Amino acid sequence: MASFLQSFIDPKKNWFARQHMKALTQRLRNYGLRYDDLYDPYYDIDVKEALNRLPREIVDARNQRLKRAMDLSMKHKYLPDDLQAMQTPFRSYLQDMLALVKKERAEREALGALPVYQRTIP
Repeated sequence: MASFLQSFIDPKKNWFARQHMKALTQRLRNYGLRYDDLYDPYYDIDVKEALNRLPREIVDARNQRLKRAMDLSMKHKYLPDDLQAMQTPFRSYLQDMLALVKKERAEREALGALPVYQRTIP
C-alpha cells in the first residue's frame, strides 16, 4: 500500500504530480523563493530548532529571500526573467538539519526525556 501511495505522489511516475511540481516551481521562481523557505518556525518547534542550528549566513539568506518575496507580492510584481532563470527552488538547505532534529526528538521521546529546547529550569 505504501509503494502505491509513493508512486502516486512521485512526479517521475504520475503526470498530475509532475504538473503540480512544474506549477509550484514556476510560482517559487516568480518570487525567488526556495521550497524550504515555506516552513514556518512558529508552527513547528522542530523547524525553529533546525533554523537555530543552521549557520548564520544561510538563515540570513532565507530571511532576505522572504523579505524580497513579500516586497514583490505587495507591489504585485515578479522577479525579472533573468533572475528567475537563476533560481533553484528545490535545492534544500533545511531538510538534513530538520531530519536530524526530528530524529533526536524521537530518540529523546523513546528514552522518556524532554527535548533540550523544551526544558525549563524550576
